[in-house]
Amino acid sequence: MAAKTPFRVEVLTPEGSCFDGDVVQISTRTKTGSIGILARHQPLLGMLEPTELRLYRSESEILTYAQGEGYIQVSPDGVLVLVEEAHEPGSLDVADLREKLRRASDALASAQAGTEEARRAATDKRRWETFLRIAEGAAA
Repeated sequence: MAAKTPFRVEVLTPEGSCFDGDVVQISTRTKTGSIGILARHQPLLGMLEPTELRLYRSESEILTYAQGEGYIQVSPDGVLVLVEEAHEPGSLDVADLREKLRRASDALASAQAGTEEARRAATDKRRWETFLRIAEGAAA
């Protein structure tokens, strides 16, 4: 594989920065699908879905995070990822995520279709399903 040009990425949550450094590629998921970003990518503003965020420092060094909902901004200066949550997979508690998923599933089942409560419960359910999949993959 040809050498890739590094660019700056910052991942911010309400608690602060969880990554700020140079990478050669970033991989995430927007509302419209998966996206990979390299240096000199066209400017972009997108809404992010829960997924496994991958930050490629090199071909062999890949940092991963369980990424919650948020936004991504690609500019000539680099990439800014603003998310509700970003956790290293090893820090996730599988039992806790299973309980959160159960509660979100129950809330979705009891919510009236088309309401804000149903939308919020569906969003929570997707997040916890994604985080659980990532956590179980890290534990394997």
